[in-house]
Formats: sequence, C-alpha cells, structure tokens
Amino acid sequence: MTKIKICGLYRPEDVDYVNEAKPDWCGFIINFPRSHRNLTPDRVRELRSHLDPGVTPVGVFVDSPVETVAALLNDGTISIAQLHGREDEGYIAALRKMSPGCTVWKAFKVRAPADLAAANASTADLVLLDNGYGTGEPFDWSLAGGVTRPYILAGGLTPENIPDAVRTLRPWGLDISSGVETDRKKDLQKILAAVAAARKE
Repeated sequence: MTKIKICGLYRPEDVDYVNEAKPDWCGFIINFPRSHRNLTPDRVRELRSHLDPGVTPVGVFVDSPVETVAALLNDGTISIAQLHGREDEGYIAALRKMSPGCTVWKAFKVRAPADLAAANASTADLVLLDNGYGTGEPFDWSLAGGVTRPYILAGGLTPENIPDAVRTLRPWGLDISSGVETDRKKDLQKILAAVAAARKE
C-alpha cells in the first residue's frame, strides 16, 4: 500500500481534515514566507497539539538554519525534517549530530537524469522527487526510472491521477498539497479522495 502525505496545512480545519482522512504524514511549511501556507514554529506547535497521534508531522524547510530544524525535531514539534532548499550533505550531517536518530528527507527538483544521480547518492533517509517549490505541476515521470532507491513522488498529483502514478511508477510514497485544495485552501473531500486513491492501489 502506497503511503501518502498531505502537505501545506496552515489552518485549524486543515488539521481536522487530516485527522479524519488519516494519511500517513502531514506537512507544515515553516519559516518560508514565499508560501501562503507559511507558518512560524509557534503556530506549528499550536496546530500540532490538535493532530491525531496516528498522523506523523513533517516540517518542510527551505534553507533554514540547521539549529532551527534540530530544535523542532528535538522538542517533538515535528517527527521528520523535509529539506527543500540547497541543503547539502554537510547540512544533513550537522542535523544528525544535533538531533541524533532524526529522520531526514531531501527533495530534489527533477529536470534531467543528473538530478536523479544526486538523489540516489543522498544520505537522507528518503528522497522526494518534485518539479519545484510547490508549482503544482508534475515533472517528466519517465525520468523516475533512474531512481535506484525508495522515493516519495510529488508535484502535480491529484486524486484523479494518483492511481496512474502508483501503477506506473510504484513510488514508496506520495506528497500532495495543491492537488487537494480548492481556491488555495485544503478541501476535505479531495483529501479523503486522495488518501483513498493511494491506499487502493
């Protein structure tokens, strides 16, 4: 069964929606003002306090100070750090030193086969293949054949195309945000449909 993450929660009702749908993970975008889903650490803690214990909270970061990420892992605000910026192997090593036993995911923008070589070589626990920073568009899925490790597929996913993505690519997991929104806000029915589609395959 394919795992699924609902990303970009930023309202109390978003937490209510994932509590009902029960995806494997939910994502909070932290300290990234370019996103309308951006949250401060304090706001994440507030929303996190209402999260169903069965849904694992993931913090999504873009070039945040490693100390910030480690602190949120260490105090239990998040259980997984998902890195979307220019964080390199040295950054990951520093994060592991500051937060022993932490789980780290690293996102890679897929444009060419060389991008997959970097993903294969990453020391992150899991890699995420995406088109960019929340563009809502898929990358060329034919490139995914070059991945030699389990990965999370992101970018352009919707409840409608999830079945085809899972059958074609067999990703370890899915990461969806704008595909479960209406007018840039999370939509309960779309979230329920996406989770059901992922688990059906």
